Amino acid sequence: MTTAPTTPTATRTPQPRWLRMVPPTAVAGVIGGLTVALHLRDPHAQGSWGMCPSAALGFWCPGCGGLRAVNDLTNLHVLDAASSNLLFVASIPVLVYIFYRWTTGRWTDRRWDPSERSTNISAVALIALMVLFAVVRNTTAGSWLAP
Repeated sequence: MTTAPTTPTATRTPQPRWLRMVPPTAVAGVIGGLTVALHLRDPHAQGSWGMCPSAALGFWCPGCGGLRAVNDLTNLHVLDAASSNLLFVASIPVLVYIFYRWTTGRWTDRRWDPSERSTNISAVALIALMVLFAVVRNTTAGSWLAP
């Protein structure tokens, strides 16, 4: 009876904290820079950020109004932001929580590693919610969701 060859256990050498924090800092910097750009160049002005492909085709995708929502939020107009894209505004607390978990995991070197099952369920739920939102906002009953 032969046994399968064993492979040495890979040990992860700990990185210094400053190096672990580079990815979250870069993501925060990019999001911050884009938010400032959206504050300074108002997406409410026709064509200021180009043409939305789905709007040009005659329907509102789940992201339509997202740029205007960010601009409204930077001006502290929360109701206007929700009117531009309710799904985006409602997702902000979830996005903040995910970023917080990721950042604190990197800070403490205790990586946040959600299970594959929960990740798959979350992905399917998000896609279903986005499809439902897009369908509803393109009907007469959901026209109040259109940007």
